[in-house]
Amino acid sequence: MSLTALPLLKLRAYGEPEKQQQMAKAMVQRTFRFFIGFMRFTGVFNFAFPAREQLQHCRGQVIIANHPCLIDIVALISFVPNADCVVKAHLWRNPFMRGVIKSSGYISNGDPEGLIIDCERSLAQGNNLIIFPEGTRTEPGKPFRFQRGPANLALRTQNDMMALRICCDPVTLIKNEPWYCAPPKKPTLTIEFLRAVPTTSYQTEQPSIAARQLTRDLEAYYNKVLESNGKYKT
Repeated sequence: MSLTALPLLKLRAYGEPEKQQQMAKAMVQRTFRFFIGFMRFTGVFNFAFPAREQLQHCRGQVIIANHPCLIDIVALISFVPNADCVVKAHLWRNPFMRGVIKSSGYISNGDPEGLIIDCERSLAQGNNLIIFPEGTRTEPGKPFRFQRGPANLALRTQNDMMALRICCDPVTLIKNEPWYCAPPKKPTLTIEFLRAVPTTSYQTEQPSIAARQLTRDLEAYYNKVLESNGKYKT
């Protein structure tokens, strides 16, 4: 894509950087959708995305999810409309990925000061920002530990958060496990909608206190979801 389709796309949207980024995001989404379909067709993976229905009209929202599996972001971008995401800074130096990342306007986490500003700008443009509050993949059997970045962002932009649950059964492509360690049976990746998380009641507190409390509440909520195997939703 970096060598073929994206340079052509850049020419087509020459002088219109915002249009170019939206076209590149749409191209990435179609590619990921093909990849998901290819894995399903070849029998490598099963997929179930019941969250698709609740998110199909979503716009300018902060979408959070747990992160058990290496291909979580691929699955999410394949069906979340106008998907944007925060990318690890070292991937911007990866010769195979930086062309796609730069063309799509994905957000680097390399500049903590500018990260929130970039995220606010993305939301204002109507993109749905996908964030994993853990910051890394979940380690099986361990409780969730969330960072405050997503809460800070939702409070600063006065946006509710859309909470999703990702489940991979049996577990595979987890942290500290080689990608070629296949499970004994075909895994199924399921992404379900849990609830909208309103932030209005937190706006009365000082920003730092509000972000800390919202993060604690989200962490406790997700741990209850984990303990109940997805049945706890209130």
